[in-house]
Amino acid sequence: MDSIDYYNKYAAAYYESTVDLDMSEALERFVKYLPENAEVMDLGCGSGRDSLYLEEAGFYVTAVDGSEEMCKLAEINLGKEVLNIRFEELDFDGVFDGIWACASLVHVEKDKMEGVLNRVFRALKPDGVLYMSFRFGDSHGFDNGRYYYDYTIASLAKVLQKSDDVETLEIWKSNDVRSERNTKWVNVIVKRIIE
Repeated sequence: MDSIDYYNKYAAAYYESTVDLDMSEALERFVKYLPENAEVMDLGCGSGRDSLYLEEAGFYVTAVDGSEEMCKLAEINLGKEVLNIRFEELDFDGVFDGIWACASLVHVEKDKMEGVLNRVFRALKPDGVLYMSFRFGDSHGFDNGRYYYDYTIASLAKVLQKSDDVETLEIWKSNDVRSERNTKWVNVIVKRIIE
């Protein structure tokens, strides 16, 4: 079972366990880089929780998820269409001022990450910003039915250095917002630079 199968099978349970999580600290760090009335993609939107936050902050949000079942639940939550697109199918060119990818790229295999990131970067306008978060560590493997690829600050910075057209604005470690978990996360905000 790949991660899409997992989210399709357990969509309702995942929705219930994540819809009320408070991601405002990271969201505030992200939105300070966005222009007024920005076009934002919520990439791997899950329940639509962060899409709602971004819309309430005055942004135009395109919610995207690879799981058809998660899209259905997010559509109910958001009251609008959610695009069912996998990362490797992204085909936008200079559309978004910002892309929010909160804990969504964690399942991308390391040998496929560069290709996925190139698609994500291409979807940004010049000077557009991308937020991503990954579990902190240097391992990979199955956990609770899903395969995760972890990064340290150094290993994530190394991945980002492969792209000439992005500049890292912030990179930091954080605790999981769920107090019962001792998971650490590495967060990064990058800007698309086009010479």
